Order: sequence, then C-alpha cells, then structure tokens
Amino acid sequence: MATDRAPPRVELVSIDPDARERIFRWYQDPELVAPFDRYETEQYSDFLESLEAAAGDPRSLAPRYAIRKRSDGALLGCVGHYLAHPVLEFVDVWYVLGVPGERGHGYGTEAVGLLIDRVYSEYHFERVGATCDVENIGSARLLETLGLRREGTMRSALFHHGTWHDIYVYGTTRAEWTRLRSPAHS
Repeated sequence: MATDRAPPRVELVSIDPDARERIFRWYQDPELVAPFDRYETEQYSDFLESLEAAAGDPRSLAPRYAIRKRSDGALLGCVGHYLAHPVLEFVDVWYVLGVPGERGHGYGTEAVGLLIDRVYSEYHFERVGATCDVENIGSARLLETLGLRREGTMRSALFHHGTWHDIYVYGTTRAEWTRLRSPAHS
C-alpha cells in the first residue's frame, strides 16, 4: 500500500542468533514481562525450539520477527502473531519493546503496523486483533494510535501476579486497515 507517510524508522527482520539471545533475556526479565502478562521462565533450548517451530505452527506464541532500527540496526524488540481461537479465523498480534529507553517514541507502533501489513499481505484472514491488560496504558495507546477499535473488555481473562486481570480486546478488519493505511487517510 502506498502512503504519503514517512518511511518507517524500524524494520521487521528474521531473528538471527544474536537477537535470539537478547530476546530470550528479555523474556526472562520479570520487570519487562510480568507487569502486564504471565511470566514463566524457560530454558534457552526450549526457547530456541519454539522459534524453530513457529514458522510451521500458526498457533505458536513464539516471536516471528525482530524489530530493528533502520538507522543503526539496533535491536529494539520483537513481534509475533498467532491464531487466537481454535474455531474462529483471526490472528492476534503481540509485541515487546525490550529496550525501556526506546519506548514512547513510536517504534512499537510502527513495528505493529508493519506486522499487520505483513499479516494481511501473506494470509487470508479478514480480521487482526490484539489484547492487552486494562492497566497497560501504553499498549492500549499503541493499538488505538494504529486505529484498531476497542471491541470490548474480557473480565478476569488473564491470571498473573496472583490475581485475575481484565483485558481489552482490539481489532481491525482487512477493509478498515486498508482504509487506515491509504494515502487519503494520512
């Protein structure tokens, strides 16, 4: 889709060996992962197996791409997508910006936008969604900035930190996304 937007400052790239180690460390950091999601430690070998299997498993929660700055190639985080329901046909996207000092600068928004573009160009899905803890203001802002609609709240849907948390459900259809990314909408 051609747009009048400035070129993205980030790119989604395959996860090379150096990125694997850093992303794994981010996954093991409770300060990064645990505030708004489940936190479970795992072995590096299990993490590597999940990365290898992800390409052939649409339900895999493993990272699909690394987020790198175009200007200097710095690794900023990772993104993924997965079939979110065993019967309904839609994909949920997720994202981690692992470098705290790089948050709040729009890199995550650009990366998730690129991921949704990629999902719609490579797959037949008509809907892409995302969820976030209602207390995760930054994540909700990212999704809303991209134009995803808040479709509702799932009460007590995620258990972490010893308590149940409500989550927001967001989504966009292929037609909505095409309109949002069109030059006329810029």
